[in-house]
This record gives sequence, C-alpha cells and structure tokens, in this order.
Amino acid sequence: MAKENSAPKRLIAGQKTLLSRTMHDIRYDAVHDEILVTNPFAQAILVYRGAVNGEEAPIRVIRGPHTGLKGSFYGGLDRLDIDTVHNEILVPCQDSILVYPREANGDVAPIRVIKGPDTELKGTTTLGVDPVNNVLVVATGSYLEVGTGQKASGGLLIFNRTDNGNVKPRGTIAGPKTGIAQIAQIQMYSPKGWIVAAQQGGTQEVEPEGTFVGVWSIHDNGDVAPRWKIAGPKSTMKRPRGVALNPAAKEIIVADMRLNSVLTYYFPEIF
Repeated sequence: MAKENSAPKRLIAGQKTLLSRTMHDIRYDAVHDEILVTNPFAQAILVYRGAVNGEEAPIRVIRGPHTGLKGSFYGGLDRLDIDTVHNEILVPCQDSILVYPREANGDVAPIRVIKGPDTELKGTTTLGVDPVNNVLVVATGSYLEVGTGQKASGGLLIFNRTDNGNVKPRGTIAGPKTGIAQIAQIQMYSPKGWIVAAQQGGTQEVEPEGTFVGVWSIHDNGDVAPRWKIAGPKSTMKRPRGVALNPAAKEIIVADMRLNSVLTYYFPEIF
C-alpha cells in the first residue's frame, strides 16, 4: 500500500517519451502489458511497454495525415479505449469514431470509421467498448468555454462494435431524465452490460451543477434515468473527470479535477 508523500515506483518523463503537458487519457492493456496514452498536441497515440521507466521512447506511435486524427483536444483527439479481445484501438474524434489495429504503428489509416449525418456524432471526445456484448458507447455533446453562461446538452449513443460508415445508432440515451450534459469518461462492465459514465456538469464553470457518476444498461434507450448514481454533498464530488472500475474490490474509482483527488466508492450493486 502506498504511503502519504511516497515516491512513485516508476516515472515516465523526458523528451524521448514524446509526452506533452496535456494527456487526457491513459489505458492499460493487461493482456499485452502495454500502456496507451493520447497526445492531442502532437495528434498522436503513444504506446509504451508495461514496464516503461524514465526517459523511454514509445514502442509504437500512431501519427500522421492518413490516421485521421485531429489535433485539438477540444473537438479532436482526447480519449481512447482498447479492445484486447479483438485487438483494436478505438478513438473518438469530434464527428467520427476511428478504429485501428492494436499493433498499428506510424501513419496508419483506420480500418473502420463511423462518420456521417446518420451517426448523430458531434463533439465526441470519449467512448467505451464492450467486446463481450459487441457494443460501442459514445458520449456526444459540445465543449463550452468558461463564463459563457451556456449549457451543454449531450447524451450517449450506442453502436454495434463493428459498425462502419454512416450508420444510425442502435440506441440513444438522452433527455432531462438522464441528467447528461457533458460526459467526461466512460467505462464498460461487460459481465452485466453496464455503462458507467462520469458526468462532469453542464457548463465549464469551476464547480458546475449536475455532476455525478451514473450507471446505465447497454439495453437502455431514450430519456432514461441512470440505474444508479453517485452524487450529492456526501459524495464530496466536485467535477468528476475520469472513472475506473475495480471489480475485485467492488469499487468505482473517480478522478475529480476540482478536488485534485482520486475518490474510491464501494459499490457492490453493479458487480
């Protein structure tokens, strides 16, 4: 167990790593012992070996004009997910979903692209893949600047995992009952078909209203309230930006960008 003020076991830093000051997502591939990180400024996906340490270069980099990756993380490359069952990397990119082979390296074109007016994709920055139930869940919405007074209006779009081209979602979760305005990150729990999403609020104010972590089913459709919800003063949550699951301990782990903290909740109901 880590102690307070203890040093990290390993530190990845330096010019050779190609990391930038902004990295909005990190995923660990336990099957292949690899770490995946997004670099929105470089329009790149960086892949490191699991035991990476120090100023160590990535073992693979997806970057270049053929990748379709866009540079700005406000409407471009921000998050990603890894499908270790089908060996694919999935990236939301504003109005499209890009899918690459897991071992892609260099200026590699996607093997599938979900894009077009029928997809309803807009302002897409995060997604989650369920390789067991063969679905892909995407958050849609818009980025709002601080102080504008505007409120976001977003939702969750559910696609078949292998969808390609201008396809309609198989399901849409959106509306006032959902409470969804701007989802920051999604995690899937395949054994039960759950969608676990961090709702970071409807505006870009420092501490917006309406923040929570909600759980929906992949079978939900329409203006559906979450099956479960973590919210309110007792949660201490201010603005949840990231969410992860620890099934072994029956826990939901939440990164809060206003508290600069990681919060852990015991939540056996979903496991």
